[in-house]
Order: sequence, then structure tokens, then C-alpha cells
Amino acid sequence: MRRIARAAAAVSLALGVLTTVGSTSAQAVTQHGCQDGYVCIYPQDAGWNNDTPSHVYYNYGTYNLSGMYGIHRIVNNQTGGATMRTCTGYNGTGCEGYVSGGGWWLDKDMTPINSITLQP
Repeated sequence: MRRIARAAAAVSLALGVLTTVGSTSAQAVTQHGCQDGYVCIYPQDAGWNNDTPSHVYYNYGTYNLSGMYGIHRIVNNQTGGATMRTCTGYNGTGCEGYVSGGGWWLDKDMTPINSITLQP
């Protein structure tokens, strides 16, 4: 009888976790003024800048940057596992690591960065 009760409890817990994960990932969420599906960059040394990004990007591809120096906060609020990369060269060359979507963010010294890429 105890084995059946333990098995039932384990199944209930597993179903509860799956239900929670499924419902959470389907919701559209704006992160600090960055709409669902976008990558947002905030002004130099301004943190979240009262939830007002200075640059927003939506479509997959490469974006050349100019006039960005010092520390900028970047949030990747893309969905579906899309990533964003910073690159030292123009046109997406010399790219470093990546930032996962779903609201992950970082503070980045943009002085050596000349482009970013958004990819699925």
C-alpha cells in the first residue's frame, strides 16, 4: 500500500511540475520596458534606466552599432531559445559567447563592441 501511495505522490508531483513549467513558458512578459521577443540595450551607466531602453532590436540578423561606449545593460527577451551575441567587428564578425533569451541580461563594456547578432 505504501508503494502505491509513494508512486501516486511522485506522479502528482511530476505532473504539477510539468504543468507549472508549461504555463510559465507560454506567457508573454515585458522585462524592464523590453517587450517580449526583443533585445534591448539601455543607456551608458544607467542600469535599467527607469525601464526605458535606448535601443531595441526584434528581427534575427546583424546590427552594426556606433557611438556606444562604456557599460550598457543588455537584456535578451527573445523567445523560443533565441540568442544574442556581441561582436568586436562590424557585420557580426569576432563574436563572443551569447546571451540566452527569456529575460537573461548582462552589463557589458560596449567600447570594443561594433555589432550584435540575434539568432534563433
